[in-house]
Amino acid sequence: MKNFTLLAVLLLLAICSFAQKITRGPDIGEIYFLGPTYTGTGGLYYSTDFGETATCVDSINFITSITADKTPGSIYSVTMPVNLYYSDNYGYANSWIYRTSEFDDNIKSGSSDGFIFSGCVLHSEDYGVNFSYHSLNGFFGNPKNNAIDNVDVNIGYVMVNKLTVADTLYLLRTYDKFENLELIQKLHFPNGEITYISRGSNTGELLLYYKLSNILNFSNDFAETFNVVENFNFHSYYSLGIIGGRQTGEVYILYNFVNLMWQNAHTYIYHSMDYGKSFEVLHPFSKGNEPIVTNFSTVDKEVHIITPVEFSNFSIGDIQEYQWDFENDGVIDSYEETPTYIYQDTGWYSVKLSIVGADSINSFIKENYIHIIDTTTSIDKELQQDFSIYPNPFKDKIYILFNDLPFSYSISIYNLKGEKVLETYNQSDKSFAINTSGLNSGVYILNIINQKKSISYKIIKK
Repeated sequence: MKNFTLLAVLLLLAICSFAQKITRGPDIGEIYFLGPTYTGTGGLYYSTDFGETATCVDSINFITSITADKTPGSIYSVTMPVNLYYSDNYGYANSWIYRTSEFDDNIKSGSSDGFIFSGCVLHSEDYGVNFSYHSLNGFFGNPKNNAIDNVDVNIGYVMVNKLTVADTLYLLRTYDKFENLELIQKLHFPNGEITYISRGSNTGELLLYYKLSNILNFSNDFAETFNVVENFNFHSYYSLGIIGGRQTGEVYILYNFVNLMWQNAHTYIYHSMDYGKSFEVLHPFSKGNEPIVTNFSTVDKEVHIITPVEFSNFSIGDIQEYQWDFENDGVIDSYEETPTYIYQDTGWYSVKLSIVGADSINSFIKENYIHIIDTTTSIDKELQQDFSIYPNPFKDKIYILFNDLPFSYSISIYNLKGEKVLETYNQSDKSFAINTSGLNSGVYILNIINQKKSISYKIIKK
């Protein structure tokens, strides 16, 4: 294989931005991904620790798309011009075997050893040696991306558009390896929207990411319905990719950043274990100055008026200060990295986070992100059934009596700024007292959490 010039590589990656740039291996924590190198080109990387560290196993070699099946060390790549290669040695240089040139670069692996799909058109069951064409009954439009179920290799999906319909994408589903397809979703997005679709770890799970809109959706019913999981701040990017992991709820997002003709080049792996609601950011490759990119989330977006809201922060860069505006009213409410906030009134709230670097600021606003609802009456009914709190108002002690003792629980007390001022754990006592002598007079929120639910209650110290 030959090497492209820098300009050609940039052009290639721009053209093939919809192709798969990250794939999981057969073991937990095992991933492959495409990313920048120190020499100003791209490389194929291999990681066994979720992307915390990675080894560059080969130079770019025109690779535009990758996928791995369930055989250890087995990985496929498509190059430009379009050629399919196979490696049984983790993609290391000189281990690639040429397979065919009659191939789509939108490759996905099946749920068994040796299965590989070329878009929705054909597939192989013997590691790319022989291929079978699909009948594609019911297919229409122009294919954009496809995915294969993790458990049943017969189940697949393909996203298509129609050039004559500007505001709609179409999601088709098959139960027989793309022999027959049915229209399952009409999605109201521009037909030029770049989409990534990826299976989850369980059958029927499908991740759908809109690259230009930066929105992640999830389905667990074979694409019958989708729920918006989160929206992100990836507007300045070199390349992006998404793949579901091996564990339940596991999602990887690949974010490659390159600017100034490769003077600055960074790879980030966003790793989630709750279907993309929160992330740990791993940084396996670093060269030069980092970008400043703001990203945050909260697991619960509809909460009771007196419930503390915990925010997850997965921003990147050399960050010197965090500025949280939980109501987007121009007032900085917190400078903490991962704060907790209690909203004082019902309604919809937009949230803004600004991060301050050495010479730049990046801000991200999530419009109508938090919905605060008033369910005080129903909460009181639950409290009366499960436990009692007395006295309220209180002085130096407050007593809690459980009517139905949970297996385990934690109790925290917050002030109205969302700051945790007292925390105690109890595993066995049905009734006990909390020493509150260190608290100042005022209004507080007592929060009780067990395996099944979280309940918040307003308490007052005299």
